[in-house]
Amino acid sequence: MAKYRKLGRTSSQRKALLRNQVTNLLYHGKIVTTESKAKEIRKFAEKYIALAVKERDNYDEVTVKAKVARKDADGKRVKEVVDGKKKTVYDEVDKTIKKDRPSRVHARRQMLKFFYPIKEVPKEAAGRKKNTKNIDLATKMFDEIAPKYADRNGGYTRIVKIGPRKGDAAMEVIIELV
Repeated sequence: MAKYRKLGRTSSQRKALLRNQVTNLLYHGKIVTTESKAKEIRKFAEKYIALAVKERDNYDEVTVKAKVARKDADGKRVKEVVDGKKKTVYDEVDKTIKKDRPSRVHARRQMLKFFYPIKEVPKEAAGRKKNTKNIDLATKMFDEIAPKYADRNGGYTRIVKIGPRKGDAAMEVIIELV
């Protein structure tokens, strides 16, 4: 008996498909796919959610001094003339940051190795490069998803059958985070 479903694809295609589906499941919360794909997706999604739950509080809070540009009322940087050149004025500010411990860094790198990068494009500026932002899915896992499942021991996903697909009668399901 095989340890995984081959899904009628080569190993590289199968790996890419599963990475894409798991990334979208964790970003959107639920996706529609076939039953056999959903059962494979569940393995990876639950593995990474369990990893995030285990490492969610494994960090130190550190206060650091940072140089931040001074801004005026309009939100533009304040410039000062020094030796005939305009230079930005900076203030020193104390910031509190999360410094990951080694096991959490390892977990983050394992996630980033598997998840595809996500770019979020706002609807009103579709097609514009200016307002796109990169989403760090590993940070989302630690900050949003892991606290939600902190008191749960597995079973982070649910598969709901929605019926056969019209074209090939493959059983379609919704896989969602519980």
